[in-house]
Amino acid sequence: MQSENYLESVGRIDDLCQLDGEDVSPDGRTIFLSHGMKAPHAIVFFHGNTNSPRQFEALGQIFYKKGYNVLIPRVSHHVLKDRMTRDLSRLTALEMIKLSALSVDIAQGLGASVTVVGFSMGANMAAWVAQNRGDVDKVVIIAPFWGWKGLPAFFFKPFFICLSILPNIFVWWDKKTKTALTGPTSSYYGFSSRGVSQIMRLGWSVMKQARSTAPKARAIVVITSGMDDSVDENNLDKVVDQWRRHSSITITRFKFDKAMGIFHDMIDPQQPYQNTAVVYPKLIELIEQADSSSYFSVSLVQ
Repeated sequence: MQSENYLESVGRIDDLCQLDGEDVSPDGRTIFLSHGMKAPHAIVFFHGNTNSPRQFEALGQIFYKKGYNVLIPRVSHHVLKDRMTRDLSRLTALEMIKLSALSVDIAQGLGASVTVVGFSMGANMAAWVAQNRGDVDKVVIIAPFWGWKGLPAFFFKPFFICLSILPNIFVWWDKKTKTALTGPTSSYYGFSSRGVSQIMRLGWSVMKQARSTAPKARAIVVITSGMDDSVDENNLDKVVDQWRRHSSITITRFKFDKAMGIFHDMIDPQQPYQNTAVVYPKLIELIEQADSSSYFSVSLVQ
């Protein structure tokens, strides 16, 4: 249910913060940047798999200084102090949907207009919002995880079903460095095969809806990078095409050129390969101009 006013939203955010118990890392808890009243704009950021709200903190600060109220919720099972935890195996698509819906409900009391931005796992959550919530002005979907590059489209559903049935596997992000992994200090050292299955399940649910139903968000931006070796864009572009057939809303499709060297996690300043000096200005432009045109476009950074 939508918050009716700012104070109600603040109360619900307090409840959300109470879910960050003692087992949650202090530098990875839910982030709320507020101007103390309902603002002209509110923006919600959904972080990526095994990462934390801190991933979007620097970008959130930029929008806060622009006058936005900013909410960056922690996705359940993430950012526990134990960076080797297998708790991500308990993550479910339903949990991600509930947090997505709750965050949008809260945002109604934070800003007159609402923007939702998600990266990777969070992009799947943002895509669900784009498909199902008509009270959102802009949804920005960054490198959504709808299958690994090279995974045949017909195998997408059988693959995540198999992952959800088979025993959970902990997969190192880097099997050579393992716990010496460089990068975000609040991120886990690896990911859960069952957790990934649920992220893919959420993506598949949006794919299924998009075949027959128009997205409800008022404007959508989809962002990827030619250098991203993690995400298969085939399923993503099918959804974008289906959205275009069903709706006349603004859908902007942007892709960083491969030569720019923008890897999958283009958001977190702590990534050793990060190039936020290039990425952030373009993201800010696309987020703020998401509803500025009425046509579908593909853009490349040269």
